[in-house]
Amino acid sequence: MKSRLSLILALLFFTTCALAQKRAHNPADVIRSMNWDVIGSVNFEMDKQNKILPVYGEMIRRFADRDFSLKGYIIPIKAGLKQQQFLLSPLPINQCFFCGQNGVPAMILVNMSSPIAYTTKPVLIEGILKLEVVDAATAAPISLQKATASQAK
Repeated sequence: MKSRLSLILALLFFTTCALAQKRAHNPADVIRSMNWDVIGSVNFEMDKQNKILPVYGEMIRRFADRDFSLKGYIIPIKAGLKQQQFLLSPLPINQCFFCGQNGVPAMILVNMSSPIAYTTKPVLIEGILKLEVVDAATAAPISLQKATASQAK
């Protein structure tokens, strides 16, 4: 599973950069909110085994295992018109996350209660915020579980 996620993230990197060359950066596409600030408050440090581990501050820990909502863009990790597990980002997939214009945005893993149709428009996702101390290079340390979605406005 870990190697599969790494492969998916690598493919996402190359696909995203290729798509970004077709469309110029549009700062208006970035979704800003207090909840994305909470997600972005997580720091990372490398341990002695070269694992990149999350360091959760009080700002995010108070939301752990509670209902949490985020408006963002679906970043698929599996092909298909319906998505049940995907990454959620404050930037659309056609913006290059790795080109240096924006830095790498905060992204979280979403596990939906039932699949939703893929869209390039923002969606509002609500679920239980889970925090795990795992190697961020091979697994998503932050996720929304039992999530539901609605079209964001």
